[in-house]
Amino acid sequence: MAEKKTLGGHDKKFLMGLLTSMHRIRAFEEKAGQMYGLRKIGGFCHLYSGQEAVAVGVISALDLSTDYVLTGYRDHGHALACGMDPKAAMAELYGKSTGCSKGKGGSMHFFDAGKHMLGGNGIVGAQIPVAAGVAFAQAYRGRLAGGRPTGATVCFFGDGAIHQGAFHEAFNLAGIWKLPLILVVENNQWGMGTSWKKVSSNEDFSAMAGAYSAHGEAVDGMDVLAVFDAASRAVKRAKEEGAPALLEARTYRYKGHSMSDPQKYRTREEVEAYRSRDPILLLEGRMEEAGLLSDKEKEALRAEAEALAEEAAAFAEASPEPAAGELYTDIYADRETGGQAPSEASWLS
Repeated sequence: MAEKKTLGGHDKKFLMGLLTSMHRIRAFEEKAGQMYGLRKIGGFCHLYSGQEAVAVGVISALDLSTDYVLTGYRDHGHALACGMDPKAAMAELYGKSTGCSKGKGGSMHFFDAGKHMLGGNGIVGAQIPVAAGVAFAQAYRGRLAGGRPTGATVCFFGDGAIHQGAFHEAFNLAGIWKLPLILVVENNQWGMGTSWKKVSSNEDFSAMAGAYSAHGEAVDGMDVLAVFDAASRAVKRAKEEGAPALLEARTYRYKGHSMSDPQKYRTREEVEAYRSRDPILLLEGRMEEAGLLSDKEKEALRAEAEALAEEAAAFAEASPEPAAGELYTDIYADRETGGQAPSEASWLS
């Protein structure tokens, strides 16, 4: 009997899942950029191209029946990695009623409680204390039952957010209260147009974990398998010990900070240097070497991802605008008339 081929201890099914997810995010972002250029999408739009290995690697280490994800304004990739329908995601970018936030949130406010994706956030670092609150609920419920936390919470943010007070306050509480909180800083080298090296007294972000008696680890954010392995270790500790962690994923965004960014602060050579270590190409190359990916399969993955992106754009185009009355819904909860107030803790089940 022939020995089953694996890569880094992972079988082909798992690896194809990672590759499929990264392709879908890349194709979606390319289509979103195109539609923004055609003025189908308005407002801010922060693309995730180049950083796919971080979202896919970390979220693949989670059990989204019990674990939760929160992130910042560059949230498309995280939402898709959590399983959000690309059609609902694209419709949200278009501001249509079929969007994941009914067209009222836009690029920075993807949300899908059913997928345990508790939203993007347009305020730099504001998602971190919210994530600490979710982790507190998980720890509290677990302790009431006399056991471990009911799951883990992962919070993504950029290198520009790590110097916010919210990060330090939330991380300190996570250490004191033993919360199952995993903070993932996606160090894409540039906080808007400023190099991270110019604004940090310590270029090793993972070392900050030591100040809060937590685990810190730096990982190659262009290598999805390295990210998955680091995240898996952090998730295991969070669930078994209630131990918070900080992962620094060194990655790179191919596009500007947002679609309106002229990118004059970096050179074309720098971008191309990182593109040579593209997370999708890196995994494809390793799988091909291991005999786990054929040219036919590779082309099929790309074609499928592009078709999904095209379908999402067509769906968004055909979807209706929100009704005028939607301006006033989801603002206040009316318990007497059965408004939008959820039953106690129904969103964290």
